[in-house]
Amino acid sequence: MAKISRDEIKKKGIGRFLRTFKFSYEGLKYAYANEQSMLTHLILTIITVIIGFVFHITLYEWLIIAICLTVILAFELINTAIEATVDLITLEINPLAKIAKDCGSAATGVTSIMAAIIIIIIFLPYIIALF
Repeated sequence: MAKISRDEIKKKGIGRFLRTFKFSYEGLKYAYANEQSMLTHLILTIITVIIGFVFHITLYEWLIIAICLTVILAFELINTAIEATVDLITLEINPLAKIAKDCGSAATGVTSIMAAIIIIIIFLPYIIALF
């Protein structure tokens, strides 16, 4: 059997480019439908945006918050991909599979904690000004 190169498998062109958006949407749809942490992320994002509008935060504060929320979402999606890949390889309880899943989860956790600290730092002066 002849080897097929990756370039032959990966079709190029505008059609492929447009399909990438469909694939991305399918990934988001799967994650939101099947991962509880994604629902938590969505709820906290909505709350953060509402608070941002209530306090009339600056453009730069919006940008920082948007970056924080986007990074958390990206890490959640990568963690979901890691978990799916590990499950594809083995469903057996394996110490290495546990390490892969735990490290993916830890990456999401560290990112979420840092983003929460940044968002609190942004909103704290507004909250203090209320009193």
